[in-house]
Amino acid sequence: MTASPPAVPAVHLAQLNVATLLHPLDDPRIAPFVEMLDPVNAAADSAPGFVWRLVEDGTDDATGLRPAGENVIVNLSVWESQEALWDFTYRSGHLEVMRRRRDWFERHVEAHLVLWWIPAGHVPTVGEALERLADLRAHGPSPRAFTFASSYAAAEAAARGR
Repeated sequence: MTASPPAVPAVHLAQLNVATLLHPLDDPRIAPFVEMLDPVNAAADSAPGFVWRLVEDGTDDATGLRPAGENVIVNLSVWESQEALWDFTYRSGHLEVMRRRRDWFERHVEAHLVLWWIPAGHVPTVGEALERLADLRAHGPSPRAFTFASSYAAAEAAARGR
């Protein structure tokens, strides 16, 4: 009789991205972005593989939260897989926001997106997410903090975390 391999714990992918506004959210030049928030967030909420996203209490989005600076908005979400997040980001209405981001946000001079694996059921905090982004900026991609372009499989991240 052979032993069964140890069970691999269920994991999800957390993501944080930050963007520095060119103008305040109530500025007419940002209005097209603000108008896209509800439809894009609704699309995320119903996207295959979506698990959770950060929202400010009493609102449907997180644009009022400013943990990374007064003119920096954050997006923090959890997905069942990297493929699910990729599909939503690049194969949905969200792509229009990506195409127009230079109209509303400053160009990034350092990493603005970080991905990391979490145990299924864990809800990442903004502090945890900002720490992962700081880790990526300071040390580059690793199983602890990575990007789409330099990703790590969940099993690899778990093995390195031991």
